[in-house]
Amino acid sequence: MNVGFIGTGVMGKSMAGHLLAAGHDLVVYNRTKGKAQELLDAGATWSDTPQGATSDRDVVFTIVGFPADVEEVYFGSDGVFASASDGVILVDMTTSRPDLAVRIAETAEAKGLSALDAPVSGGDVGAREARLSIMVGGPEKAFATVKPLFELMGRNIVLQGPAGSGQHTKMCNQIAIASGMLGVCESMAYAKASGLDPEVVLKSIESGAAGSWSLSNLAPRMIADNFAPGFYVKHFIKDLSIALESAEALGLETPGLALAKAMYERLAEQGGEDLGTQALYKLY
Repeated sequence: MNVGFIGTGVMGKSMAGHLLAAGHDLVVYNRTKGKAQELLDAGATWSDTPQGATSDRDVVFTIVGFPADVEEVYFGSDGVFASASDGVILVDMTTSRPDLAVRIAETAEAKGLSALDAPVSGGDVGAREARLSIMVGGPEKAFATVKPLFELMGRNIVLQGPAGSGQHTKMCNQIAIASGMLGVCESMAYAKASGLDPEVVLKSIESGAAGSWSLSNLAPRMIADNFAPGFYVKHFIKDLSIALESAEALGLETPGLALAKAMYERLAEQGGEDLGTQALYKLY
């Protein structure tokens, strides 16, 4: 297929690379060209604008930083909607606002296009190893067309419902992670404070009832003082803010989510916004 890919950062570079390796014709755009160089060396074509990565494509994927970036990429003067041709399927894999996903879908439909919101979970490791969880909202026909491409990036791919459903599902995911990360950090801090070897402690607890993806994948990084970003603190704060706003709109009280957001904001204020989410351990 002729594929456009907008956003080749920590996650997007690996995801686009899997599409390229499978033989799809790939045009890429990123605000910083250097972050796409590995893909260009492997045979991808560069575009100077999102518009250029959209024209004459069958499917266009976007995975950028913040909802404001999504709005600019889609609705800007040189954005996706400025050049998307009839029949193209637009797939936003950014974790963004559910209401923005609905707006993109409605705009796409009015222009004779299709749109899916398809945020992912699994971090940098999941992206590299093509085992992401992909949560999708949008029409079944578009989902069926794009699913073979999703299967090159992930293993757990579920159509959750109409436009916005993928983003709402990702909020469920982030809410579960938020309080869980507090528990992982506190557990490792307790192990250290009590004189235990945290690595040995992990051997006992990660396969039991306490087991989680964060415990198995991020606790070892905490122990090793490796705070390099698999997922940025600043992006997680963005996600938690969206989740908190969405929960409040639904009339749902989420004290665990609120506490986690406050803790991550405290970490960011201390200079940790460009670290990985496991850097919350530094506060402890």
